[in-house]
Amino acid sequence: MRLQPRQRLLELWEAAARVSCRDGSWSWGGRDGSNSISDAEQLLCFMYPASELPGFRLDTPDETADDVLAALAHLGDSVEIPKLLLKVIGDYLRTYTAEDGRPVFSGGGYFRTADEDATPTAEQLRLDVVDSFSMSVTLTLGTLGFLKVFRQSVRREPIRREIRELEDLASRRLSAAMVGLLRSFTVNAFDPGSPQGRTLLRQVNQTGAPDRRVLDELRRALRPVRAGLRDLTIGSGSQVDLDNDNLLFECGWTWGIVKDAPDVATPLPIGPQPKGVAADVPLLYFTVNALVGIADLFSGRTRVLGLLDDEQLTLAQAIQRRWDLTQHYWRTVAMSGRGAWPLEDIPWQTTDERESDYFSLGVSAMVIQSLVSNRSSDVDLGRVAGVLEELAMRARITRRAIPGDPSVHLHSPGLPVRLLGGEELGPDLVWIVSDFAVKLLKRTIWAASIARNTGTRERLLALADQIWRHISRRRFMDGPSAGLWDQPGNVFPDVEARHEEPSWYMTERVVEILVSAASAGAETPLSSPELVELAMQTLGEAEHLLDRELVTRPLVAGQTVQPKLRGVQAALQRARAILSDRPATALALTQDALLDLERLAAARDSATEAM
Repeated sequence: MRLQPRQRLLELWEAAARVSCRDGSWSWGGRDGSNSISDAEQLLCFMYPASELPGFRLDTPDETADDVLAALAHLGDSVEIPKLLLKVIGDYLRTYTAEDGRPVFSGGGYFRTADEDATPTAEQLRLDVVDSFSMSVTLTLGTLGFLKVFRQSVRREPIRREIRELEDLASRRLSAAMVGLLRSFTVNAFDPGSPQGRTLLRQVNQTGAPDRRVLDELRRALRPVRAGLRDLTIGSGSQVDLDNDNLLFECGWTWGIVKDAPDVATPLPIGPQPKGVAADVPLLYFTVNALVGIADLFSGRTRVLGLLDDEQLTLAQAIQRRWDLTQHYWRTVAMSGRGAWPLEDIPWQTTDERESDYFSLGVSAMVIQSLVSNRSSDVDLGRVAGVLEELAMRARITRRAIPGDPSVHLHSPGLPVRLLGGEELGPDLVWIVSDFAVKLLKRTIWAASIARNTGTRERLLALADQIWRHISRRRFMDGPSAGLWDQPGNVFPDVEARHEEPSWYMTERVVEILVSAASAGAETPLSSPELVELAMQTLGEAEHLLDRELVTRPLVAGQTVQPKLRGVQAALQRARAILSDRPATALALTQDALLDLERLAAARDSATEAM
């Protein structure tokens, strides 16, 4: 893959620092104004790489890399940068804390109305939204980790006092975000004969089998999920009666706190828990976004640094249970049947009979996440790769758009997702989703990172390169926002809108892509069992030949061949040490050693013939 994530991240940091720190002071807000999500996205453009990638750390001034300091020169030097981040993080946490101490997760300017002539009411703009919960989980965990390490470099008491205060604020926001996720989870049960049931069965039945057989097979496949959902005890989703095995169901996250969701009993100081208005129906977009943020709760970094206290661990376990069940549900539905998968029947149709390529991408994301977690076979991965390739073509990412092409609407203005329940407080609300390309690239990188088959891996990496070329062309090429995203008119001539301000919504998602690519590149490369076996057999032959050579010519001081034999011996020892992790490298070392041994044997044979 030709993405070069480190270089791209440094370029993005330079642009983000230039835009964020104007005239020596921090500037909030972008294209969609300032709100709890957009401001978190702006912060995460810096905090996420610094948290996830060792080479981008900002919490230890003496160890900050030179190229990182050069990219962030607008923010200061190695000492001033973490101090500025302290101030900015503090501003964010205090701004989005209400007077009663409750952390605020409102959608603000991200809310739109279905009627272009209407505007959201003040009450609607203050509604909590799942995207803010998810972003806050990632941001606060990154903040807590940053503060925990940076504190070790600080001696001045005022700064240490500020760190302690920010730790309290970040921990409180993290707790409130977890409670919000528990209160926005939903289980929607319905009769197989209802419109929802018929739509689900039609989606699953890809072979034209009798409905009764399809229904029975789906019920059996979903039995573990049903049993797990019955055991939920706190938060929303725990009140649905799933004892009736005749009912079908779906689970996931809706857009905000579910209407009539019970409070979550917790001693954590999160303030009063707000009432919800969201309809008790899962939405694919918000389900996928919730899963992304939730994964950070049980990441290795979170565990190693001990970022969660005992009460938060209790909440995290309840959320992880929902995470597991949701992944299991959607993977089962998407990959069910004996022929073509429902996932391969593009576009995906939701149970409310809406269909879109974006929904197919959302389901693909959950399937790939499940495959990553389970290290599934390349047969499954190859089929998923086919879905990703088709989605890229249909979305005019790897194919040219024609004038009036409806596929362009996926990118600009984006897919409107109706926020059912929000109309109780004003006009019908929608959420505009326009990150199709970046999400497609992220899933492609994930899939490539676990591919053992060389052909599948190369296929996915080639697709990733094509998608990245599309995304990189959508950057601002000039003006104050140069180097940031998103200017879809650069790629699609039909898009007339030209923007001046960056979209932190899109830019932060590009950062996630680059971090994923960098993390994948740092992992031990996957290898096939066949390659390991070949390397092992070749190494065995080389070691045998070396032993025979040592019998003929033992390592005695003064012999001219001694350095050569010692070099061969060292190479084979190294090959043996790395064989299981890097069989191709071990094979290369072994082959070089075999050539050296063959030259020694040939020289000995020539000398014998000359006598």
